[in-house]
Amino acid sequence: MQHPRFRSGDLTTGFIAEEYPEGFEGAPASEEWLRQLAGLFAGAEFTQQVRARRISGQLNGTDNPPSHWTVKIDGQSFDVMLEEGGGTVDGQRFNGTWDWEVGETFAHVTGDNEMVVQIDRIGVRWRMTTRGASHEALVLPARLAEHESRMIEKQPPDLSKMLICPMPGMLMKLHVSEGEEVQPGQPLATVEAMKMENILRAEKEGVIAKINAAEGESLAVDAVILELE
Repeated sequence: MQHPRFRSGDLTTGFIAEEYPEGFEGAPASEEWLRQLAGLFAGAEFTQQVRARRISGQLNGTDNPPSHWTVKIDGQSFDVMLEEGGGTVDGQRFNGTWDWEVGETFAHVTGDNEMVVQIDRIGVRWRMTTRGASHEALVLPARLAEHESRMIEKQPPDLSKMLICPMPGMLMKLHVSEGEEVQPGQPLATVEAMKMENILRAEKEGVIAKINAAEGESLAVDAVILELE
C-alpha cells in the first residue's frame, strides 16, 4: 500500500507481476528506514532490560540498562544512542515513541514515521515485521559489541548425508542395503510411531555407505539410521 502506483489507483490484476517480477518480499528497506528500525530494535532491548531489572534480589543491583547500543541488521551495523522521546542513529536524530510492553506482539510507533510493527524475540535476536517485510537484528551494548566479532560461531553439523529419525519409534523395515544406489523419493526406512508407519525417503541421489540401525530396534529422536556417501 506504500507503492506510489497503488496509492494513485493505477491498478490492474498484473500489479504484483509488473512491479515485483521477482516476487513480493515487502517494501524495499532504504538506509533511512533501516536507521529507524535500528532505533526501534534498541528500544525493544532497552525495554526488556528495564523489565528484567525489576526482579528483586539481583547480585549486581538494579542499575538502569545502557543507552548506547550497537544494532546489527541484515549485515549492517548501526550506532544507536537512546534519549527521551527518541535518540540518534549514526549521529542522526530521530523522534519517536511507542506503546510496547514486553510480551506484546504489536507496537504502535508515533513520531517521524507512524507505523505498526510486529515484534518477536528469537533466541538472542529480535525480529520486527512491518510494510510486508521482516528484519532480524542483534542488539548489543556498544561497549560489548567490539568483542562479538571474536566470539567463535559454532558451525552446525552436516546432516545432508544422513537419514535422521524424526521422532521416537521402532524401525520396522529397511528398504535398502549398504552399497545400494538410491534415487530422490526412494523409500529408505519405515519407522512406526504412535501406531502409525512413517516412510522415510531419500532427498537426493546417493549410495548407502553405512547402516547404523537394525529392524526391530527402538530409535530415539534424531538417531542416525543410515549414512550416504
